[in-house]
Amino acid sequence: MSLADRLPHADTDPRRHGLVEDAFALATGTLLVALGFHMFKLAGLATGGTAGVAFLIHYATGLPLSAVFFVANLPFYVFAWMALGRTFTIRTFLAVAILSVETALLPRVVTISAVDPVYAAVMGGLQIGVGMLVLFRHKASLGGFGVMALWLQETRGWRAGTVQMALDAIVVAAALWVLDPMRIALSILGVVALNLVLAINHRPGRYSGF
Repeated sequence: MSLADRLPHADTDPRRHGLVEDAFALATGTLLVALGFHMFKLAGLATGGTAGVAFLIHYATGLPLSAVFFVANLPFYVFAWMALGRTFTIRTFLAVAILSVETALLPRVVTISAVDPVYAAVMGGLQIGVGMLVLFRHKASLGGFGVMALWLQETRGWRAGTVQMALDAIVVAAALWVLDPMRIALSILGVVALNLVLAINHRPGRYSGF
């Protein structure tokens, strides 16, 4: 039995969101994250999780960020299905797919001629954090490390934001291979901003992401 199956039944749980609310949350959350990704990319910054891995591969090879991000998340769906249930996995897959499309299309509709790297790090990190928070609260995530962070929060009581920050730090450290020290420092600032949103607003027992 998965973790999701042990929680209150959807039909009797007054905390359950409706279908329209969930659809709106997927659209809102992914768009906020896409805007954050766009700012990071414009400033030449990296982030954590599978998104961070995708950024590093993009910078190193020139491959499309959207496609790399989608592929990087594929291995995590098996774990998500087994540990967190079918609903969470399907919604996470949809969120990643939607975000990949938005990331590819956003540069065509949003043109920013210049952005201060410090502002991009803080504002981009906050946008991604809020977007992830919206997804977490509607039984979805951006896959990858977020799946592990949510599972550890629900099974061990570890804050998802704290776990995510530790994993993100590892990915950002790996960026030393492709980014200069200043960009690394700003990337760390962005990761801290992102994870502070999660650590403060997504605590065990306060509002479950499942």
